[in-house]
Amino acid sequence: MTHLLEDRLLRRKECGNLRQLEIRRNLIDFASNDYLGLARSPKLLQRWESQLSMGSTGSRLITGNSSYVQDLEQRIAAFHGYDAGLVFNCGYMANVGLLSTIGDCKSTLFFDAHVHASTYDGIRLGRCQAYPFRHNDLEHLEQRLKDSSSQGDRFICIESIYSTDGSKSPLAEICQLAREYDAHVIVDEAHAVGACGPGGRGLVSEQNLTSQCFAQVTTFGKALGAHGAIVLGGETLKQALINFATPYIYTTALPFYSLAAIQSSYDIFPTLEQERRHLHKLIQIFREAYPHSSETHIQTIAIQGNEAARRAAQKLAQAGFDVRPLMSPTVQRGKEVLRICLHAFNTENDVKRLLEYIEVIG
Repeated sequence: MTHLLEDRLLRRKECGNLRQLEIRRNLIDFASNDYLGLARSPKLLQRWESQLSMGSTGSRLITGNSSYVQDLEQRIAAFHGYDAGLVFNCGYMANVGLLSTIGDCKSTLFFDAHVHASTYDGIRLGRCQAYPFRHNDLEHLEQRLKDSSSQGDRFICIESIYSTDGSKSPLAEICQLAREYDAHVIVDEAHAVGACGPGGRGLVSEQNLTSQCFAQVTTFGKALGAHGAIVLGGETLKQALINFATPYIYTTALPFYSLAAIQSSYDIFPTLEQERRHLHKLIQIFREAYPHSSETHIQTIAIQGNEAARRAAQKLAQAGFDVRPLMSPTVQRGKEVLRICLHAFNTENDVKRLLEYIEVIG
């Protein structure tokens, strides 16, 4: 190992934020993104096994394409109300591919400061002039739009539900600003699809804003219990991604068994209204204890400092709960939290017991 790498790792350890892989067993899950429990669903497994096949053999542009994936893309696009969709191997690659493709040096992109790291990386790889606006701050966004002198395309990049605190984006207001200032809206629905909206279509659909979105990113590895992602939009966007999105062009396509899992999930998750109602009941229970907390299935408890957040998570693990801390640099220093993900398989008693233990360690 080089001295540079050793020094970087040592500095991270001294700051108390050295990341390490770990395995936790036999804990009540309040940490995963498996919001509907589909990743552990025998029903999904049964449907998947009935279609099982092996690998893809190459990228989509060489030997990895098939009528199966093309039909799947069209089915998903129609389900969400878009003309076209393109499957990527994961949400990270979808965001990087999309944001590095859409603009040029004359284009301008405005993005919420709380967007995912994949969005930041896509922006860095792209050619747009890029400006952050304060989280969910409509006045700051409008000021950014007013101050921009760009003559090219303008984009507003947001998430419908933010993964670090569970906050909802003011989608309707942002779409209104986009109309007023001639901008295109891009929405990452990673944490909403499956868990929110009619048939689990997400918050964009719930607010009837699909026609006002230039692009929507939907991932399959969270509430849908599978793997991969899709960029939804118009046919021109799809063709541009096929031609210019390097994470798509130079990557081996998803194997058939991953596509079959996605297909199987779309057969199942739209029907899980009872699970979504139960999930919303758990949110209500959490908000009764913390009235100012998130309105979504992602909750946070502020624990300032990396070491304090880590110790709090360890105490909850000892009590039987799998809750993970979000520490700097993932979040801003001094803004560390315990992130609590609620799931359809968690019971009301699970949540009430967790809240009791949080009070004890608080």
